[in-house]
Amino acid sequence: MSRAVKLLILFLLVGTTSAYAETKINIPRELSKASQECIGCHSQTTVNIYQEWGRSKHFRANVGCLECHEAQKGEPDAFEHEGKLISVIVSPKDCQKCHEKEVDEFENSHHSKAGRIMGSLDNTLAEVAEGNRGMKTEAFPEGVSAAAVNGCWQCHGSVVKINKNGKPDVATWPNTGIGRVNPDGTEGSCTACHQRHEFSVAQARQPENCGRCHMGPDHPQIEIYQESKHGINYYANKERMNLESAKWIAGEDYSAAPTCATCHMSATTDMPVTHNVGLRIKWNNRPPQLKQAHETDKTWNLASAAVTGDMRKANMEKVCASCHNVNFVKAFYTQYEAQLQLYSEKWAKPGEKLFKKATEVLKAVKGSEYAAFAQKIDYTWFELWHHEGRRVRHAASMQAPDYTQWHGNYDLARNWYGSYVPELKEVIETGKSSKDANAQKLAGELDAMLTEVMNDPNHQWAVGKEDPTAKAERSKRVKEFQERYK
Repeated sequence: MSRAVKLLILFLLVGTTSAYAETKINIPRELSKASQECIGCHSQTTVNIYQEWGRSKHFRANVGCLECHEAQKGEPDAFEHEGKLISVIVSPKDCQKCHEKEVDEFENSHHSKAGRIMGSLDNTLAEVAEGNRGMKTEAFPEGVSAAAVNGCWQCHGSVVKINKNGKPDVATWPNTGIGRVNPDGTEGSCTACHQRHEFSVAQARQPENCGRCHMGPDHPQIEIYQESKHGINYYANKERMNLESAKWIAGEDYSAAPTCATCHMSATTDMPVTHNVGLRIKWNNRPPQLKQAHETDKTWNLASAAVTGDMRKANMEKVCASCHNVNFVKAFYTQYEAQLQLYSEKWAKPGEKLFKKATEVLKAVKGSEYAAFAQKIDYTWFELWHHEGRRVRHAASMQAPDYTQWHGNYDLARNWYGSYVPELKEVIETGKSSKDANAQKLAGELDAMLTEVMNDPNHQWAVGKEDPTAKAERSKRVKEFQERYK
């Protein structure tokens, strides 16, 4: 039976599984002599690390330094330290020795693949538009952008390069990016969420843990959470959250509020813990166009592609049902998915089509001098989908009305009508006035395309063609409002 089929059966029969994850290992009866030797020194030289470890479950399970950091001869990042062969980097492969289930789930998730974004459009910004090749190291003698090193790589993860001495190159380490590509070939970093060396479960369950990366103009989940009723209740009732509980089931161990972990990872009465954070998310709100999460898994050849978007939605509905009734949950999804369709039909589909044609015009005009992100319209379209478009979708999915409106829908409208359309008209004029016949032809096609879009029911109000019936109804409501608040 294939791994994909096994995973599919797991989620169809999830109610028969254990309610929460159990790491099954043969716990040592005492700390190994090798780790005792490490501690003899490190308890003096790195007191804070020693104390953090002393508060951990690893300490109580007699799992010490060498159990995690021991390396084998021939491993690219292995080096000798005090007579022992060790590695600085503890990869998922190392954690898998004890945490097999968790690592298997994580490696099949979007999180562990986050490093694959390096080299994408986002990273073009960090490497070229924002940066230069001024940071030179042994692994990057020709230079690398400090903007990418300090920004993109720290959340998404970098490819860790190992120098001749067996130690990581300073451009790629330290790095706890969740999709870090490790020297042993594994993808991911467990310490992105489980901070060393205490590896506190309470710390990992708190929303700020996710907010380290899920924040800012393009994906402000932590800010959205803080505005939502979920976040308000969490911060008001944190002492009631029972964050240290072993199983931590919503509705049993706590009921004050959910955190990110509650909805995306943690156990419910009928679902186990999962370290694949995508298995309760139907819609991937990251790309310009609407896409279901399993479609990306399929592209990446992940076994979790067998868990379809509707199955993932059903999983999340089970989480919601820990606190809400079924009618509430169904109504929420109706509202959320209506917002997704609005974004798609009004902005994303026509916007991307117009941008691609505008880029053709600019390439024809500029020829070899054309470069992405060298003209204003590149940034305007990028922010429409990458910032405003993501914000409105994320905010609606997490019930944050102000972010949905003023950081999402409003910004989409303002930047579309106030910037994007005028810039498209400039591109049209540039193409039509060009001496290049192809540029003139493409500009004419863009002009016709823009006219068609602006005469669509979604946009026709902006060219004086609003439906008279709808306009009259809206005017009536305005007058009623004014009468009420005289």
